[in-house]
Amino acid sequence: MFRNTPAKPVSLILALETATACGSVALVTADHCLVEYSLQSDLTHSRRLLTAIASLMDETHIGWEDIDAVAVSSGPGSFTGLRIGMSTAKGLAMAAGKAMVCVPTLDGLASQFAFTDHLVCPVIDARKKEVYAAFFRCAQKGIITRQSDYMALAPEDLADMIREETIFVGDGIVPCREVFRKLGRLALVPPAVLYYPRAAAIGLLGVVKWQQGEVLEPAAAVPLYVRASEAEINFPHRIGESRIR
Repeated sequence: MFRNTPAKPVSLILALETATACGSVALVTADHCLVEYSLQSDLTHSRRLLTAIASLMDETHIGWEDIDAVAVSSGPGSFTGLRIGMSTAKGLAMAAGKAMVCVPTLDGLASQFAFTDHLVCPVIDARKKEVYAAFFRCAQKGIITRQSDYMALAPEDLADMIREETIFVGDGIVPCREVFRKLGRLALVPPAVLYYPRAAAIGLLGVVKWQQGEVLEPAAAVPLYVRASEAEINFPHRIGESRIR
């Protein structure tokens, strides 16, 4: 069957977002999202990610020869989700001979608020009564820039840092709702539809990084965990136990 294949857009990026339970994949150009699929379900990202990518590319009649780079949400977020997204992006980039771009997950969330001069604080549920967070503010020309380190901290400690009206966005809002409510007018909370990171936002930031030459060799790309995993925390203790025995 003959298909009318559209002309290749400039800077076409395949973006993957698996940092939280609501993953997504998208194809984006420098100025808009061509298509985006959400991956929210009871299945793990590893069981649906490649299928979603294949469907997305088939729907748009776009092949690997049309894609310039693979962008992936690098964290912080779910350790398992980040590993799945990163390994998938690495495999696709190496197999197709494409560039790879890593975009911090919190940056992707914050980029949705480049239209305001309010302080923006994306928060992702880090479990263990903590959230991942960072502060951002829109600079001139609508470019949002990070104003702090990436942090893993208790919601109460984050609330103590707030001195002005701040937009909170991310799934970390849900377990921290009562803490943020105590901030009163200083806490600005958008609709729940904006709580989850989006592949489209990761892709649009990825286009900028790709155009600026901020690409990685796939083998060198690693997730941004911010804090140590359970395995890393317990490993020294297990070594000590084995030596005692």
